[in-house]
Amino acid sequence: MAIVKPFRAIRPAEDKASQVAALPYDVYDREEACAEVADKPLSFLNIDRAETQFPASVGTYDECVYEKAAEMLQARISEGVFFKEQKPCYYIYELTMDGRTQTGLVACSSIDDYITGIVKKHENTRADKEADRIHHVDTTDTQTGPIFLAYREIPEISALIAKEKAATAPVYDFVSEDGIRHAVWVISDDASVKSLEALFEEKVPYTYIADGHHRAASAVRVGVRRREQFPDYNGSEEFNYFLSVLFPDEQLMIMPYNRYVKDLNGFTPETFMERISKEFEVRSLAESEEISPAAKGSFGMYMEHKWYRLTARPEIMKDDAVDGLDVSVLQNELLGPVLGIEDPKTDHRIEFIGGIRGNAELERKVNETDHPAVAFSMYPTSISELLAVADASRLMPPKSTWFEPKLRSGLFLHALESNK
Repeated sequence: MAIVKPFRAIRPAEDKASQVAALPYDVYDREEACAEVADKPLSFLNIDRAETQFPASVGTYDECVYEKAAEMLQARISEGVFFKEQKPCYYIYELTMDGRTQTGLVACSSIDDYITGIVKKHENTRADKEADRIHHVDTTDTQTGPIFLAYREIPEISALIAKEKAATAPVYDFVSEDGIRHAVWVISDDASVKSLEALFEEKVPYTYIADGHHRAASAVRVGVRRREQFPDYNGSEEFNYFLSVLFPDEQLMIMPYNRYVKDLNGFTPETFMERISKEFEVRSLAESEEISPAAKGSFGMYMEHKWYRLTARPEIMKDDAVDGLDVSVLQNELLGPVLGIEDPKTDHRIEFIGGIRGNAELERKVNETDHPAVAFSMYPTSISELLAVADASRLMPPKSTWFEPKLRSGLFLHALESNK
């Protein structure tokens, strides 16, 4: 069963939270990160991406970058921008986007649960992407990016969180620049803390990584490394746990992760349409019709300034946790065999466009090319499909899910306390 424990968060002073809160470090490239922090000295992105403090001649992964992150974090604590909670607590983190609210519990999860599979995964991780966050956590001795976890909803947990939320005022309540409301409550009552911990251990057999596979893998690797450095550890040390925000599955929404392919792999538009008609029914969409697909097995396709509806023929649909996903159907029946995208993780001819950017972004990408290109508007993977893949110990194709809203970094930090 899941170990989900309270912790003493390092968090911003109430009047600084809105200035500190930042989107995750990996949604920006270096140029974008530099622009984002240019007039935001308290943004946590300055610490998460400390290369923004150096000229371009300094490498993103140079040792001085990580040392700068640790230096800046300690400076912010000394200045009172951050403080450390007096006792272990849980935290309620509520995000509201376009009138839809999801309420998570900020806590620490066990690295042993990750190692033994109680924390379930649905993606592979890349060593190069892990290395950066391992170095960041190692040098700062702090986990700075929460891992987004889901669990099958437990009514008793939801009721207790709702009760705690109703009993106290939020310590943070602000609207970020993108219009998302962020509200945070502290659960410090000893009885409530004890009840929540017991409920997870008694009623939640598994938790699931929704977003943050690389952050989770990096946190666990650092924890294992600390165990090697401190062989007399007893399991209670902070490095045995990683920062997480846990949401009940029924509250989560996954947006589509759309696809853009830069060319037609030698086909003309006419021969391409003829070829894909073997596996998909294809029809033109009228201007008044909805572009985004409304059901599984259906895809929007944009080519030569026109939208089409592709519908997978029944014989190519699979009753399988992975092969039955729409992203798999498109990959296995069209992107691979027709467009030659054999490995979407490495092929530079394909780009993945988060659903938050809308179908207009797909149109823009296709229209800006001087030769035929194509884009696909996807039906989103469901949270139940994600859980089914993880339960089967399988892996999703790359870029299968896009979660919104994104958790903010900087609102909760977890110190490993390795030097204490």
